Amino acid sequence: MKITSRAFGHNTLIDSKYTCEGQNINPPLSIKDIPAGTKSLALIVDDPDAPMKTWVHWTAWNIRPDTSGIAENSIPAGCVEGTTSFGSTGYGGPCPPSGTHRYFFKIFALDAALDLKPGAHTANLTAAMKGHVIDKDEFIGLYKKKN
Repeated sequence: MKITSRAFGHNTLIDSKYTCEGQNINPPLSIKDIPAGTKSLALIVDDPDAPMKTWVHWTAWNIRPDTSGIAENSIPAGCVEGTTSFGSTGYGGPCPPSGTHRYFFKIFALDAALDLKPGAHTANLTAAMKGHVIDKDEFIGLYKKKN
């Protein structure tokens, strides 16, 4: 399985369009080679370089297994989104307080749909995925706040 973005490459800078200094919209994502037997996909976007804890920028689950990508500024049809570290659901772009941070875009192929309510936190998502991950992939984007 592979997750990528045409907006930036692995370990390269994320365009400010997708950050708090721009339009703060999600970048386009491509998902390929989803394994047979996948019943749903889950997505976690986080920043482990945040000062106090890993900062969660976006979570989504129960993404249909035939999903080949997520368009810019959109969510996959029928998916459920969780609460981010910003305290809201949906995508929240990079906005580091200082220095260059890494943003991990992680995709998980699951053997089941998850019974989680909208707005669940990442810990709940991670617990619900336990024992159901068939495959996973990730890529990293970088960002340093300009102002």
